[in-house]
Amino acid sequence: MELVISGIEQYGYLALFALLMLGIAGLPIPDETILTFAGYLVFKDRLALIPTMLVAFLGSVTGITLSYGIGYSLGRYVVSTMGRAFNIRLENLDQVNVWYARWGKYALLFGYFVPGIRHLTALAAGSSKLPLTVFMPFAYTGGLVWSGTFVAIGYLLGEEWAHTSAAMHRLLMVVTGFALLTVTLLLLYRKWRSS
Repeated sequence: MELVISGIEQYGYLALFALLMLGIAGLPIPDETILTFAGYLVFKDRLALIPTMLVAFLGSVTGITLSYGIGYSLGRYVVSTMGRAFNIRLENLDQVNVWYARWGKYALLFGYFVPGIRHLTALAAGSSKLPLTVFMPFAYTGGLVWSGTFVAIGYLLGEEWAHTSAAMHRLLMVVTGFALLTVTLLLLYRKWRSS
């Protein structure tokens, strides 16, 4: 974490863009903490507000578009070659694709706010061949709202950003765990009822 913060302090907008792009693409980087810290740097007049918001938005949408491209080009191949190890078949992917065509675009919009899920939403969108013309408005709007929200939180918190940022990250992780557990239980219940 110290390395991430010092990188943003030293390289500014370039580090902010690169870290967000890599974090959204799936590397274990604390994206919300980065954005909150960037907002704090705006509060301290070490970064300017408009360029920070623009770079945060561009980093997040570049990362999610990269994930979409990976899912689009490799999704079916990965499931067909490695799916058995995870008990996933191409038929399962086809079911996800049907669901995704109808409802998945909304997951792109809100998935940013759930750590771990934001990476999967873009991969699923790509593997389900969701058209780019549908992917972009939902994913990019979500990226704008998400990045703007956390930069604003860092700015508004000012000197308190470090204490609140850690607590916020823990809360998001708990919410993510609860959401994953709920979805798993619902899927297991649905499978149990159908058999």
